[in-house]
Amino acid sequence: MRLGFSIGYAPPGTNPTELIALAQEAERLGFDSAWAAEAWGTDAVTVLAWLGATTSRIGLGSCVMQIAARSPAATAMTAATLDLMSGGRFRLGLGVSGPQVVEGWHGEPWTRPLTRTREYVDVVRAAVRRERLVYDGERYQIPFRGPGATGLGKPLKLMLRPVRSEIPIYLAAIRPRAVELAVEIADGWLPFFFVPERARHVFGAVLERAPADFDVAPTAPLVMTDDVPTGLEALKPFYALYVGGMGAHHTNFYNDLMARYGYEEEARRIQELYLAGRHRDAAAAVPDRFVDEAALVGPKARLAARLDAWREAGVTTLICSTRQVEAMRAAAELVL
Repeated sequence: MRLGFSIGYAPPGTNPTELIALAQEAERLGFDSAWAAEAWGTDAVTVLAWLGATTSRIGLGSCVMQIAARSPAATAMTAATLDLMSGGRFRLGLGVSGPQVVEGWHGEPWTRPLTRTREYVDVVRAAVRRERLVYDGERYQIPFRGPGATGLGKPLKLMLRPVRSEIPIYLAAIRPRAVELAVEIADGWLPFFFVPERARHVFGAVLERAPADFDVAPTAPLVMTDDVPTGLEALKPFYALYVGGMGAHHTNFYNDLMARYGYEEEARRIQELYLAGRHRDAAAAVPDRFVDEAALVGPKARLAARLDAWREAGVTTLICSTRQVEAMRAAAELVL
């Protein structure tokens, strides 16, 4: 099992350069990769470019770049450029996000996400291979021939010479059909809210069909502490935000996943409280057991025992989300 470091996205009011120092420490500790995210704040690309310029070995991953934010050709240019400038260190993590972000922030319709993802990956791969782009899909037509087109569109191919003709592509997915698509067309899967003991039941049949080199790379909060109850309590607002507030009442994929893990009643209650504006009560309703299963919390010996469960679940890259240097060091000593 390899180790990754989650840069995430900078919290409001903070500068992402503060997180770069932690990613640089991850490189010194021997971590395999560092991953930047984006929502509707700091973007992933700028952070990864900055990190690539200040490191020499660690892999650079987007976890994730939002599909609605860029055309597939723009993403191919960005991925090829980051890979070129970093000496072949980039890994392209993609995700469709959800309707609140896609329609509310990017002004795009959130329809047929699986079809859109499949076509998007097709175009990105073709562009990075420097094929002349001609694509006739349901969502993407290149050159564009639809209403309003001038008819002057010309099939083009990437001008730069990529370091590699194939850049690893990862898909963020939490619904079963989306995970199936990741196994089919991608090089890796970026799970969120991964519970090792329960993931086998929810996703096991899909993962059994994955190629041997398919990278299962979940992100897990990492808190090193002798006070386990307090450590679990500190993570509850994070889980309450996603389970309760990251989506509408009937369209919240994180809530659905928690329910599939066996916490259906708890997920419903968290959402009710959160959408009613009772955020503290929603956090209090997150079960200790769920947090303990989905995160790594405790002193070093307890972390070592929990890491075994992640290995046994088939995790090949564990992306640690932490701001504790001592926790990063402990993880490196236990895994690497």
